[in-house]
Formats: sequence, structure tokens, C-alpha cells
Amino acid sequence: MGVLMSKKQSVEKVQKVSVVVSAFKEGLKERPPPAHRPEAAEASVETEEKLPEATTPQEDGSKPGVSTAQASAKDEYKVNQEAWSRLRDGKGVEPEDLERANQLTPPAFVRPKRDVNDDQPVEIVLQQQEQPPNDEMCEICEVWTAEDLYPCRICTRVFHDGCLREMGYLHSDTLQDLTETAHTTTGWSCYYCDNVNLLLTEEEMYSLMETFKQCKIIPESCLVSDEFLHYKHFVSKQLFEKQLSDEQEEEMLAQFSVLDPEKRGQIEWVDFLYHESLGVLHKFRSENSLVRLLTAKERGQARATFLGLDQDKDGFITAGEVRKAQNSWFHKHTKETQSCNVSISHVGPISESSPASSGSEKSRDKKLLSSEQDENRQVSWQEFLKESAIYILAARPNSTAIHLRPPL
Repeated sequence: MGVLMSKKQSVEKVQKVSVVVSAFKEGLKERPPPAHRPEAAEASVETEEKLPEATTPQEDGSKPGVSTAQASAKDEYKVNQEAWSRLRDGKGVEPEDLERANQLTPPAFVRPKRDVNDDQPVEIVLQQQEQPPNDEMCEICEVWTAEDLYPCRICTRVFHDGCLREMGYLHSDTLQDLTETAHTTTGWSCYYCDNVNLLLTEEEMYSLMETFKQCKIIPESCLVSDEFLHYKHFVSKQLFEKQLSDEQEEEMLAQFSVLDPEKRGQIEWVDFLYHESLGVLHKFRSENSLVRLLTAKERGQARATFLGLDQDKDGFITAGEVRKAQNSWFHKHTKETQSCNVSISHVGPISESSPASSGSEKSRDKKLLSSEQDENRQVSWQEFLKESAIYILAARPNSTAIHLRPPL
């Protein structure tokens, strides 16, 4: 009882502080704007004096449009630099149409650092139930308002929809998704968990950015299928010193398809960034390291899925059941993309004389043969968790795109 009373008192204290802060902010709005400092005025005068020199045509006969072109080039360079800076800091893309004077300050994202024992096995007990309670107060304003709080399905944070709008992380088109899914089994991911790019360390992010620059990928821009394939060929040559095979190229086109669920022929920058971030984790992190990234809620969901598939309760399921479970992580998507039997027709038709077309049937036959042999392989709980961890992480974003296509 004493603990409950102390929590109540702390809540009341926080609410009182919030009222005082709100009143203080209202007082600041009514105050007249401060006068400019003399130094700032002098600097502005000097800037104004210099500007005409840069914009007036030169006497030696140079064209007046040269200075304008240089100015536009500088502006474009500045915009690109700001985009690279946001990418490095983990913000991904700048929220649009924000009135910064009335907005709360977005949090500073700190990239994780790998632990010494990061690659060591971690034991997750199958019979141990993990039901972590959600936080009592909003992550942003730290005020408790009961029914008005929306929980994250990945972590224990809760949020007010108004606070998310003030932060610039919730817009009118995403508000409906939040209110309709946050309190359902589908769930909703907060801005921390939705951005899987934040799982990368500084070193991993630097390496990914360098690859983007070498391949001339422009941050915050959409990619069409040709650009996506060109990038994949470049990465393959960098890592393995060889081009993608016909079979691998077909897989890349299938991945492009599920990254473009609306079939517009292009993928959004955020979806491409999340896909590549998961690719870095999949290639360079061990399975034990990926398991350590799972939250208690995600482990609980994986545990319930495994127990549901283990009908005879012997602690093992088949590899075929594992693949079904891996596809089930994307239950939030539409029926068309949920099965992952996607069509790549919107990318462009493949001619009958194409090598990809001639080799596709043979590759499918080989896949079917190997899958049939692997279908009845026995998989334990620990193996199931390690094999599925990357796909559980890939299902975090709220986007309908599938950022890492599971095996069929």
C-alpha cells in the first residue's frame, strides 16, 4: 500500500510541475521579442554590404547568371549535407511542415555500442513467461492520463497522440493507424522501435554511408528498380568481388516488390534505409548478437508462436514450421504481401530469351528439392530463436513494406 501511495504522490507531483511549466511557457509567448545584440546588427550590416558584391555582374564581361548558378549549387550542397547529417544521427528523414517555435525538442539519438560478450550465447528459457508492464507515464511529457496513452508493441514506452504530433512524429495520415492498432494484437511501434537504423553502431553506420556515397545514392530520395539493382550489383562486387547471379538478381527484384507494396515502381527512402540497415545486421552480426537485440515483448511473441507449433510438446518443431512462423511476423501487412509469394510484374517484363527467364525454372526446381529435404529438419527453441531473430527485428516498422523478405 505504501508503494502505491508513493507512486500516486509522484504522479501528482509531476502533474503539478507540468502545469507550472505550461504556465511559464505561456508567459514567455506574451513577452516581446528581445532586442538584437549590437554584434549581431553589425554582422548583418557587413553581410548586406558583401551580398551586392557577389550578385552584381563583373566588369570583365562575365555573365550575370554565373553567381546565381553558384548560389543554387551552394544551396543544393547545403541541403545534401543536412540530409547526410540526419542520416548519420539516425533521424532518417526530417519531419515535414514543423513550426519549430511551437514544437518540443526531438530526442538526441545515441547509437548503441557492442558489448564484449555480444556474440556469446544467451539462454532464453522456453517455459519462462515474460510479461513486462508498460510504463505509467508518457515518454515525452511524463504525465499519466490513463486511457489516453498509446503503448508501443515492442518496448514498454507509452505516448500521448498530442505529444507525438508536437514532436513531429505523428501526422494526420498516421494518426488513424495509431488509434486503430495500438490497443489491438497488431500493435503499433513507437519512433524509437520503428527506426531499425538505430540498431546500427557508429562504425556500422559509417560503413553504410560510405557505400551510399560510393554508389551515388542520394539520401531522402526514392529509388526505382534499375537504381536498386545497380546498388545491389555494386555491393556484391565490393563484398564478394563478383556480380550478382541471375538467381540472386531475381531475388533482389522480389525484394524490391515487397518494398513497394503499393506497386508504384519505386521505393521510399526510409524503406530502403531500413532494408539496408537490416542487411548490415544480417551480414555482419552473429545470430547470438541479434537475439540480444530482441525485447521482452518480442521474445514473448516468439515463445507463444513456438509453443503453438509444438503440438506434441517435445521441444522441437520442423524447419517448414519455422518458415511459416518467420512469415507470420509480418501479420500486420495486407493479405497480398503476407504470404510473400509476390509478383514482380510491376518492375518490368522479363523476356523469354533473358538469362533470368531461362534459369528461373531450374533454380525453382533446385529450391523445391532442397526445401523438401529440409522440410522435416528438427529445430529446437534456441535454434528457432536464433534463425528467426532477424525477421522479428524486420517486422518492427509500421510501414506496410517488408524490409527483409523471409524464405519461402
